[in-house]
Amino acid sequence: MADTSDFRNGMTFLWKGDLWEIVDFLHVKPGKGGAFVRTTLKNVKDGHEQEETFRAGAKVDEVRVERRSHQYLYEDDYGLHFMNQETYEQFSMPPEQVDGREFLKEGGEVDILFRTDTEEPLRTEIPMKVELKVEETSPGVKGDTAQGGDKPATLESGATVDVPLFINEGDVIRVNTKTREYETRVAEAEGPTV
Repeated sequence: MADTSDFRNGMTFLWKGDLWEIVDFLHVKPGKGGAFVRTTLKNVKDGHEQEETFRAGAKVDEVRVERRSHQYLYEDDYGLHFMNQETYEQFSMPPEQVDGREFLKEGGEVDILFRTDTEEPLRTEIPMKVELKVEETSPGVKGDTAQGGDKPATLESGATVDVPLFINEGDVIRVNTKTREYETRVAEAEGPTV
């Protein structure tokens, strides 16, 4: 058991039948009435956030979670399959527990949060930036890139993002997975060999 004086960012605890992670908190001592703690909590399983207020000294059941690196293998009717790179143990997770799955490509690395007392996988955390190949986009027209602007591009993972007009099929780009935005071109497509 822990109480509000133990609150810290990243702390995970069981509350109202779900696991919650503290994103932000503030101890408040008003001039009248009892002290309380205002928090922003993130649901560990589905990732939604909400604000909650706890009176000072309220007790919660702290739960220990661990991040472990895994490799994404494939997706089928049973979910998304991952492999622990140290033990080679494989397991699957339902799609709703996989944040940013549209940016996963086979062989890519992800961190998975596990509840240590039950070894239950809770959710995935993909890297903030990934490099993916552009599979499909309209070709850039010479001279058209000076005006700026964007066009949609489908990436090798299946995600669609807006890219600048000079990006072509086969280019490798870096994408921010949180904002779903293009950041930079990493490599140009190789031209046809003659």
